[in-house]
Order: sequence, then structure tokens, then C-alpha cells
Amino acid sequence: MTMRLTDPIAIGGLRLKNRLIMAPLQQYMGTPEGFATNHHVQFYSRRARHVALVMVESTAVSPNGRLFHNDIGIFTDHHVESLRKITDAVHAQDTPIFVQLSHGGRKSSPDVTKQLVAPSAIAFDDHYGTPESLSLAGIESVIQEYRLAAKRSVQAGFDGIEIHAAHGFLIHQFISPLSNKRTDAYGRTPENRARILKDVLLAIREEVGRDYPVIVRVSATDYNEAGLTPEDWARMLKPLESELDAIHVSTGGLLPIQPSDVYTAYQLPHAAAIKQHFNIPVIAVGKIYTRSLADRILEDRLADMIAIGRPILEEPDYAKHLLLPKEHANDGVF
Repeated sequence: MTMRLTDPIAIGGLRLKNRLIMAPLQQYMGTPEGFATNHHVQFYSRRARHVALVMVESTAVSPNGRLFHNDIGIFTDHHVESLRKITDAVHAQDTPIFVQLSHGGRKSSPDVTKQLVAPSAIAFDDHYGTPESLSLAGIESVIQEYRLAAKRSVQAGFDGIEIHAAHGFLIHQFISPLSNKRTDAYGRTPENRARILKDVLLAIREEVGRDYPVIVRVSATDYNEAGLTPEDWARMLKPLESELDAIHVSTGGLLPIQPSDVYTAYQLPHAAAIKQHFNIPVIAVGKIYTRSLADRILEDRLADMIAIGRPILEEPDYAKHLLLPKEHANDGVF
């Protein structure tokens, strides 16, 4: 059966009207305390009408895990009210909305982080500085922060959760052998390095139940021959498949290096490599900006959904034009 961008799909028990996702887009408009503002309400509701799913920007589970001094958080009960205004506005457009839960680890903002932590005392770069290696008690505290963030996510009206295990942030730092040099139960082997993701996922499941959609975003490659590969991720995620509802495949961020060439659909091969191992949907992202390319990816079963960020940031109605029938769409633009 031919699959197209306009076809419906389900993430867990949540049925989506098409296969186009608004990718997480950092707004840098949170208050100093990490509260969402009216900007976020207007921004997300304006872009929610035509996509199948809105993914809110990285939302910190800990005051010591914020990515930027002006990002948003969900690390206290007081944050729920401002986030609820976003979900209400997006739901008014008849569109579901997920929150992306994150902890920056060694890439947390020095401007607002009192204690920089990581799996091992290895700096990302001189700007961030050298983090403190988390103790077992510290790891348990982080897991509980994710648990409480999940509870607040439900209270705030989010329809699902994306666990941010990509772009060099804390969970990614644990999983990659380049940043995790531990010799305890959270290090040494791929299974142990992935343990924190398993523990976070199960803690979230205890709060939200199995019917609530939970997905994970991964960086399929560290752009270093000694780093992670799609096959590594497949082996580590396969035991967790029964607890996950989708996998969102990105790349990079662990090291201060960039891919040598950012071309059209440059991350797609990594998503396709991971997809062949799973029965749950795989989301592709990264410069997939035309309807013909999106449909071809879906038809060839290289991915199940397409996430788009920057064009929707710059043009709020981009999704509307992208979803037009091919004979009415101008592929030179959309």
C-alpha cells in the first residue's frame, strides 16, 4: 500500500490526521525562571492548524539542566499553568501536542546552572567547563526529576512526551562511549550506558501508564568513528520497544563538530537504518522540505513520519502548502 504525507497514522493510541510533525523549535523566550510566555502560546497555536502534531521545544526537567538562560522548564508545579495555556491554544486548533523533556547535563547553560553534571567529568568545551560526575544518588535524583516532569506534563494537558536523548544532552552523554567512561552499572557496556534511558522511560511509564504516548529522540551518529551508530542505537532501543511508541531520529551534538555536508535529507539514511529493526513508527527529520521528497520517503518505507522545523518557523503556513495535492503544490517552494 502506498503511503503519503496526508495519510493518517497512530503514535501509540493517538491517531494523527497526517504524517507531518512540527519539530521542536527553541524560542529563547522563556522567563528567567523558565516559565513559558504569551509568545509561546501565539507561536505554537499559529502553526498548529495543519500539522498532525506539534512538538514543543526542549523543556527542562531540572533547574540545573536548562539548555539556555531563556528556555522553558517543567521542574516545579508552578510551571504547569503557563504550559497549560500553550496546550489549550494548540488543542483549539484540533491538533495534539507533545512536550520534549530534557536535561542538558554537561551542556546545561552556565548562566543558570549551579552544578554542572554528566556521566563522567569530561567537558564538552571550554565554554561549558568540566562537569561533576554524577553519583548513583545523583542519577536517581535525575530519574525522579523526569518522573515528576512527566506527571506535570499530563497536568499541563500534553498529549504525549518525547524523551530528549539526542544532541549531546545528558541521556545522550550516558549512552555514547565518547562521554561515558563510568565503570559502574551505568557504564562499561552498551546495556549499562543505556540504563539511564531505560530507568527514565520506566519512571515516566509509572506516572503516565502504558496508553499515554512516549517517544524518544536520538542522535544516530556522533560524527566520530568511535561514537554511536544507528546499529548501536537499534541494539540498545530494541529491548525498550514495548515501552516506546515512536523513535525520532536526528544526529550529532555530542561533540563540538558539525557534519561535513548538510544536504537535502542528510539524516534520512540514519532513520532508515534504525527503522528496519522496529515495528513502531520512525520519524525522519533534516531538510526534508518538499512534498515529493516526503512522499517518496514514505512510499519507500524509509520512515513513517516527517518532522519539519525551520521552514515552519519562518513561514507559519508552510505546512498548509506542503500538504496540498501534488497538482496544486509548487515543489520549487514547498
